[in-house]
Amino acid sequence: QVQLVESGGGLVQPGGSLRLSCEASRSIFSINVMGWYRQAPGKQRELVATITSGGSTNYADSVKGRFTMSRDNAKNTVYLQMNSLKPEDTAVYYCNAKTAWSNYWGQGTQVTVSS
Repeated sequence: QVQLVESGGGLVQPGGSLRLSCEASRSIFSINVMGWYRQAPGKQRELVATITSGGSTNYADSVKGRFTMSRDNAKNTVYLQMNSLKPEDTAVYYCNAKTAWSNYWGQGTQVTVSS
């Protein structure tokens, strides 16, 4: 039943880098926007980055200049390159795919930034 699968999370030191991947099932068609969200314990889920079918990206102010979202349409996959990681980036990161009909969510991948 899983239609979005995230991978690449893990434990890194502050200042380190991590690359997240999200592969969307081919059963999801006509995706308009894909995005990365994150949720830390006790906090609301927040938008990290989005990318449109045309390749336009948007980033939360907190990650702008440090994170880069990209896509590979042939693989139906999006990525989130995270550099200069901070402890405040620690959260479960969720992949999202938006169509005209539905929103799809992955199960999440844990990112922990700690010394």
